[in-house]
Amino acid sequence: VPGFDPSLSMMTGITPINPMIPGMGLVPPPPPTDVPVVKEIIHCKSCTLFPPNPNLPPPSTRERPPGCKTVFVGGLPENATEEIIQEVFEQCGDITAIRKSKKNFCHIRFAEEFMVDKAIYLSGYRMRLGSSTDKKDSGRLHVDFAQARDDFYEWECKQRMLAREERHRRKMEEDRLRPPSPPAIMHYSEHEAALLAEKLKDDSKFSEAITVLLTWIERGEVNRRSANQFYSMVQSANSHVRRLMNEKAAHEQEMEQAKESFKNALTGILTQFEQIVAVFNASTRQKAWDHFSKAQRKNIDIWRKHSEELRNAHSEQLMGIRREEEMEMSDDDSGDNPTKKLRADDSALAAQAYALKEENDSLRWQLDAYRNEVELLKQEKGQHFRTEESLTKDQQLQFLQQTMQGMQQ
Repeated sequence: VPGFDPSLSMMTGITPINPMIPGMGLVPPPPPTDVPVVKEIIHCKSCTLFPPNPNLPPPSTRERPPGCKTVFVGGLPENATEEIIQEVFEQCGDITAIRKSKKNFCHIRFAEEFMVDKAIYLSGYRMRLGSSTDKKDSGRLHVDFAQARDDFYEWECKQRMLAREERHRRKMEEDRLRPPSPPAIMHYSEHEAALLAEKLKDDSKFSEAITVLLTWIERGEVNRRSANQFYSMVQSANSHVRRLMNEKAAHEQEMEQAKESFKNALTGILTQFEQIVAVFNASTRQKAWDHFSKAQRKNIDIWRKHSEELRNAHSEQLMGIRREEEMEMSDDDSGDNPTKKLRADDSALAAQAYALKEENDSLRWQLDAYRNEVELLKQEKGQHFRTEESLTKDQQLQFLQQTMQGMQQ
């Protein structure tokens, strides 16, 4: 039975039936599901309760009402008094009320909900008063859940209380997670204006002070009397423009330095990629290529292609950075005098020539790589058998040769 209290003791003068669990209440703890419930004889002061036949199905009960604390007890002996009923069912828990009918049934209300489960356990027991065999002194108990307005009212009150607690908890959680409100703007006065003028001169408090100044102006605090004071504060705000421009220039300088360091690092990485690709190209020449096994050749070929793809990607990224620099230089020098224009053109031509030289080197490396691939294909397939792949390689080779000639020109 859920919620059974093991510290519940038997009534005074009633010896426990099961000696293995001394001091326990009327209802034993719930047995395992695979073990059948074995009910025992219960001896009370004025009556005796005999268990029902264990082979019979358990007595049926109605659906449990919410917050049920009241049970219906039917099948009572005709001679059963309210004192005897309380003596039997008081072992299940504290009884708050017993409403007995003139017929053989009554309603019992307990203090807690879990006590109802203990009372349901007695359903099916045969009750005999004393040692009498008279028909009026015996009966079969039927205990079931009962609907009571008091139980439902208490359950509703409890649910409303839990709902209030949940709303309060959610409100506290929302208040905790809500961002803090902005500080309140104080009302304008000459004293506050003097303090604000000092804050406007402080770089650390400028953002807070400028908000207050904007609010005052929007509120309409400017008049003939306070116009001079507001003018001085606006003048103080204007004095921060130079500081902001200096900060911007410093950040732009940091960004340029970071760009320059990134470009230098990218150049070093590209140089090492060129060296790695050169190692692969040297390994694919016939002097070294013939001594590698088939698996080693396959791995070297895969590594070489991967390195060439990475090298080309880094080369394109570096060329893009240099093109951006050239465009920025041309934009900056477009409004200068002719002498500066000539110098800029010379520097732009020099940068373009350097970029073309690097692109020419990159194309030459690609040409060498494709040439090595064509040689390998010729060695594997022979001079008389040319596959579609070799044809495409030759076409790419011709195209790259033409491109290199055009770039050199």
